[in-house]
Amino acid sequence: MHRTVNEYLKAKYGQKIYKIAINGGFTCPNRDGTLDSRGCIFCSAGGSGDFAEDRRLSVTEQIELGKKRVESKMPKEKSVSNKYIAYFQAFTNTYAPVEKLRALYTEAVQHPDIVSVSIGTRPDCLPVDVLDLLEELNRIKPIWVELGLQTIHERTAQYIRRGYPLSVYNMAVKELKRRNIDVITHVILGLPGESRDDMLETVRYVGNSGVEGIKLQLLHVLKGTDLELDYKNNLFECMTMEEYISLIKECLEVLPEDIIIHRMTGDGPKKILIAPEWSADKKRVLNKIMNLLVLLLCFV
Repeated sequence: MHRTVNEYLKAKYGQKIYKIAINGGFTCPNRDGTLDSRGCIFCSAGGSGDFAEDRRLSVTEQIELGKKRVESKMPKEKSVSNKYIAYFQAFTNTYAPVEKLRALYTEAVQHPDIVSVSIGTRPDCLPVDVLDLLEELNRIKPIWVELGLQTIHERTAQYIRRGYPLSVYNMAVKELKRRNIDVITHVILGLPGESRDDMLETVRYVGNSGVEGIKLQLLHVLKGTDLELDYKNNLFECMTMEEYISLIKECLEVLPEDIIIHRMTGDGPKKILIAPEWSADKKRVLNKIMNLLVLLLCFV
């Protein structure tokens, strides 16, 4: 049976570890004109960092604010020794001069309550000097690199304006693994034009690519995106909850059991979520997924 990231972290650190989303003030080659100026077709104005802290604050200030948010939801006596992962989430978090990256990442690594730093980025934004920096910091505290692959299918990659071929992802994984850096790959389920078999092919490919973890993300249609226009023009339909949960079951069946499941759904910000509306109740969706998995275990 696969381990979730919460189970993995609890086994490693002996306690629950919380994630704090950091906004490092980055942009993206898909937004600054290097590749495009529109961003990926599904990406909101927040660059997938809609839940991150205020970019005007320092990394330390964002961590402290994130800690307060977490600790406000639990009894005071249980929040004294909490530990956290600093998640650089918004936009492309290696898309800057290495001196800027060193300053931001080091500030996170040096925080006493941070046990690991997770960095969301594109596979085509990992030059050698950045890879060397990640390798250096990984000797101090674990560094995770989260790669936004989304799909292995070129026709879909062109539609979503991803901006790089599959070979770039393969090379990024190879170089990160050569430096003993853990890799988590993001996959979007439900991209327009993809069949169930297409999606499973992507998941299977990621599972065999040597990465440590995977995030299975439901496609969200968000306000202000080009995907919203296609959705309103009836160019595609979103999956129902039943279809999605059934697909998650199949995804887990094709993944190696040693891969860590970092996400099985997702929740777009409710104020900008267009569809699917059922995804807004993330707790309900996760409960249904877990109930299905428990039921399946009863017949193993």
